[in-house]
Amino acid sequence: MSKWTPVVVTLAAVFSYFLPEAFGWTLWNKGIVQTCLLGLIMLTMGLTLTQEDFRILAARPFDILIGSIAQYTLMPLLAYGVVHGLGLPKAVGVGLILVGCCPGGVSSNIMTFLCKGDVAFSVGMTTLSTLAAPVMTPLLMLWLAGESVDVDAVGMFTSILFVTILPVALGFVLNAMFGQRPGFGEAKKLLPGVAVIGLACIVGGVVSAHGQKFAQSGVLIFVGVFLHNTLGYVLGYVVGIAARFTRAKRRTISIEVGMQNAGLATVLAGKHFPLMPEAAVASAVSCAWHSISGALLAGIFNWADDIADRLKRKVLKGDASRKRTER
Repeated sequence: MSKWTPVVVTLAAVFSYFLPEAFGWTLWNKGIVQTCLLGLIMLTMGLTLTQEDFRILAARPFDILIGSIAQYTLMPLLAYGVVHGLGLPKAVGVGLILVGCCPGGVSSNIMTFLCKGDVAFSVGMTTLSTLAAPVMTPLLMLWLAGESVDVDAVGMFTSILFVTILPVALGFVLNAMFGQRPGFGEAKKLLPGVAVIGLACIVGGVVSAHGQKFAQSGVLIFVGVFLHNTLGYVLGYVVGIAARFTRAKRRTISIEVGMQNAGLATVLAGKHFPLMPEAAVASAVSCAWHSISGALLAGIFNWADDIADRLKRKVLKGDASRKRTER
């Protein structure tokens, strides 16, 4: 199922757009169901982590810092450039810049997991960027958009603690205790499928909540969101190459930089810019698109792996055939 993540997630988004009540259950009780789904997915990721993953991470502690710096420079500046390059209206521009100034989202960890990236590195980047958000997001917004926003530092830390850190830690401990048991290993093969289903439900819930706003928004909003997100992926990967990261880490930093916590941006836009409803719409469009595009990118990475494996097998088969002929 993980190979078909883009298709599954896109179908969930389209289905939810035309039949919002199908995924309305994910929004019950102020989104507690979505929070639980995210926690479950993070638990499944923790079950794949080993001590070796953290040893590798500890060997290069500045990699997380490099990733977070890239996130808080590239994405805000890209948003500013896209807004002024396309000549977007002020309210839309404020919403897009707000997305660029927000930290990485938990969904990026899921995409990293699905494309065989470095999950420990991904969680580390998300955690650091979230902890820095109460300072960085208001400062960057004031500088680039001329608008002031307040970020709930305690609330954000509590969220990252219960949705990301604790589930991942629990999964890691369970893997350390039972990872060598055959039955446990077989059960872990189901984890990518669980993550895909959970992600599809979350995306369906986001579209269910904001789908009608998409129909009201102009084409330029979609163009701006697409350019901002795609350029983030590309430049994030370039930073990974420049920093001489492994292939897994290059994929991770690409996804981490390109995917922002647009859900947080949507909440902040609604709270601080009530006279600019288009700001919340731009953030909401980003929220849905980042999840869909992240799934597409994870699928592209996986398809690239499949193609590389086929070519490698073909080359090996050709070498073996040549050697038999020579004999």
